[in-house]
Amino acid sequence: MRRRHEHHRERHRTDRIGWLRASVLGANDGVISTASLVVGVAAAGTGSADLLVTGIAGLVAGAMSMAAGEYVSVHSQADTEQADLARERLELEADPVAEQRELAGLYVARGLTPALAAEVAGQLMAHDALGAHARDELGLSTEMAAQPVQAALASAASFAVGAALPLAVTALAAGPNVIAWVSGTALVLLAVLGGLAAQVGGASVWTGAGRVTFWGAIAMAVTAAAGSVFDHLLALLR
Repeated sequence: MRRRHEHHRERHRTDRIGWLRASVLGANDGVISTASLVVGVAAAGTGSADLLVTGIAGLVAGAMSMAAGEYVSVHSQADTEQADLARERLELEADPVAEQRELAGLYVARGLTPALAAEVAGQLMAHDALGAHARDELGLSTEMAAQPVQAALASAASFAVGAALPLAVTALAAGPNVIAWVSGTALVLLAVLGGLAAQVGGASVWTGAGRVTFWGAIAMAVTAAAGSVFDHLLALLR
């Protein structure tokens, strides 16, 4: 009979952090920025056709901006990680004994006895010296490694998906009620996205939903106010 612990499987969420972060940020930005853009321009008295053109332009520009920004940001992180690994590799080649003592010191600080820490450090160094230092000294792991292309694609795609709903509502609800319809549906979608992201990440669903919805409402309110003020200024200048 096999022992029970041989069947034990643990499911963690750390491997989801990279793509989840990029996807959630992209979708949220797509909803908030496009809905705010439409609401702000509508508050300035713009017609339905111009609203759609503005929204589509915002979708394309926003998706490309998200992809470029995420790629540059995550690639910078990846470059830093690779530089740290290269430096650590040189240090291991130059003085492996000192590096082993350094690794053992980390384990002592975490609660191991000096003798056990030295033994653990020695065995890990013999198995994979760079991997041990990358994980325990630098805090790097394969699950958390930066992936620029994946992050960029996830951001762009999720932004476009998020922006599609305000655009669809704008097309279907053209007229004086477009602001109410776009704002309302955007807030509902933001609540769903915030709750879903929190659930996948293991956090509170209500907290995640409330946080995203609150800031989305603020963004749309401020943009609508700016559009309304601009409309009044134009009216005074005519």
